[in-house]
Amino acid sequence: MKLLGTAAMLGALAAAIPVHAHDAGKPDAKAEFFTRLTALCGATFEGASVFPRDAGDAFAGKKLVAHVASCSADEVRVPFIVGTDRSRTWVFKKSGAGLELKHDHRHDDGTPDEQTMYGGMANAKGSASVQSFEADAYTAKLIPAASTNVWTVTLAPDGKSMSYYLERDAKPRFKAELLRK
Repeated sequence: MKLLGTAAMLGALAAAIPVHAHDAGKPDAKAEFFTRLTALCGATFEGASVFPRDAGDAFAGKKLVAHVASCSADEVRVPFIVGTDRSRTWVFKKSGAGLELKHDHRHDDGTPDEQTMYGGMANAKGSASVQSFEADAYTAKLIPAASTNVWTVTLAPDGKSMSYYLERDAKPRFKAELLRK
């Protein structure tokens, strides 16, 4: 009988202690984002640069295409085509450290560009639809000017659009809006 009384008291005590979101099995936004991204495997998105619009920008006036081409349990590869330039691929990786975005740049012959595999880890501010990736130490060493970069990728909940946004020094640098084909 004493054991039941103690159990009841512990249960009442546990009920009185506030439960924090991380203790309540809160869904992992990074994992949900990755799941949404893998659900788009095979999808193609087309669009254009919405910022900047000036003629001096390498992306201005060019058709932009993102193809969610290769998906595994831990990696999604998204070739990003600018006009006829097929040198870029976004690589999203899931690991014990979190969710990572890298930019794989290749020459026409498949060899890596001097500036490749830069990017960073998703910060804690994301959701199932939006993740922001802050430049890592490798990026800062490879491209010092990009040390403050934050890349934000947004996936529409209905899967019909995505956007890719780059900030540097907390200022807008590039944004692409892409619609599913």
